Amino acid sequence: MIPASSLNNTHHSPTQTPLALAQALAAQLAIAPNDWHRLKSDRRAQAQQQITAALVFLLNDQPQEALTHLEQAVGWLDRSLKAPPCPTHSSPTAKQD
Repeated sequence: MIPASSLNNTHHSPTQTPLALAQALAAQLAIAPNDWHRLKSDRRAQAQQQITAALVFLLNDQPQEALTHLEQAVGWLDRSLKAPPCPTHSSPTAKQD
């Protein structure tokens, strides 16, 4: 559990809702298409992206979608997931599961 004192150190405007803050964080941590090759195997970056997406879904009252993203974050962290091949480099005849 995160100590409340750590959470209260951030100052934000009262007009910024938790959802707006989560969306801003998710936007900052999203892996841009230009960065995909560089960060495709960066487990920390991938997990951060999934966790912030999960938070946005949870704050939008979409718990199932949030759970899906949390499971993906866990997969990145426990190394059970790996980056899919780049769609622009994979063979058009490649078998898809």
